[in-house]
Amino acid sequence: MTLPEFYGCTFLAFGPPLAMFIFTIAHDPIRTIIMIAAAFVWLLSLLLSSLLWFAIVPLRDATAFALVFSVLFQEAFRFLIYKILRKSERGLQEVADSPQIVANKHILAYVCGLGFGIISGLFALANILADAAGPATVGLKSGTPGFLLASATQTLLMILLHTFWGVIFFDSIDNSNRANTAYVVVSHLFVSAITLLNNSGQLYAVTLGLNGVVTLITGVFAFRVVGGSLLTFKRFVTCK
Repeated sequence: MTLPEFYGCTFLAFGPPLAMFIFTIAHDPIRTIIMIAAAFVWLLSLLLSSLLWFAIVPLRDATAFALVFSVLFQEAFRFLIYKILRKSERGLQEVADSPQIVANKHILAYVCGLGFGIISGLFALANILADAAGPATVGLKSGTPGFLLASATQTLLMILLHTFWGVIFFDSIDNSNRANTAYVVVSHLFVSAITLLNNSGQLYAVTLGLNGVVTLITGVFAFRVVGGSLLTFKRFVTCK
């Protein structure tokens, strides 16, 4: 049962993001490089938040403290990658096969958001998947049998959210829209904080339900930010 559980959770968490990468990013080397750079920037935010957690000894056991500063560091470094890309746009246009790819700021935001999401998902789920591979099934003698499934689902939601947040965040900075910037930070804090309820092992349905609603709202928000509407969505669905 361990290997089917391992592969099932892996493809649940990373299947859709992998498809997004293959169909929208992998064919273009510039997009691939930008996504890797974004992932590296996210790693830097994790490093700094870890150093802060390690330095403040009295609060090491306060999960909420570490969570808040981790989110704030991630958003600060999202702003950092935004500034880097805006400074290097001209150079990217010169080396890109299709300059319009770089000129379209929403594409760059999407690529960076997906880079943030995938690397954060890998760090969140890698150790859990290692345990899922064997030699025993989680929840057989202790713990909650739904832990693996809930973790994989939460990872997928966070990857999608980071992608949507990237689009909204970049657009908000371009247009000096502080309300949209605040939405990204506050919703990130909320989604992360709500996972603290999982410590009981009994509230997975509540946390996943709430985070699923936030993901849906944020996805629609990002769709509207890039100029989407009900009409364009209908045309997309009907392939017109």
